[in-house]
Amino acid sequence: MIALACDHGGYDLKCQVIRHLEERGLEYKDFGCYSKESCDYPDFGRPAAEAVAKGECDRGVVICTTGIGISIVANKVKGVRCALCADTLSARLTREHNNANMLAMGAGIVGPNLAISILDTFLDTAFSEEEKHARRVGKIE
Repeated sequence: MIALACDHGGYDLKCQVIRHLEERGLEYKDFGCYSKESCDYPDFGRPAAEAVAKGECDRGVVICTTGIGISIVANKVKGVRCALCADTLSARLTREHNNANMLAMGAGIVGPNLAISILDTFLDTAFSEEEKHARRVGKIE
């Protein structure tokens, strides 16, 4: 199960992410927001991050205009390693090296096609399990 959250700036991209997840047959839980009406990203990003930290969701995807604010919120939750990615290489490496369990994207930074490629890369890449990476993730925790 994938936790999803956005603010008004990320709403349209979140809707595209939902359609893509449904096409892939992947389950998700939408923590909001549910419209383009101005709102505060912590109200939605934090509950999504808490669901990942508690193990209710395996991974999470959070979106705001830049991805910065909502990634900061997610990373305030113990047990979350949220990576802000604007390219597929970063998405792959954050999974392989950091075992990131949440992805943040900026809807005003990446277009929908790139966002879907970033998402797929993030979801389809496993943690490398290399000792040096496991050691570093342990130090983060």
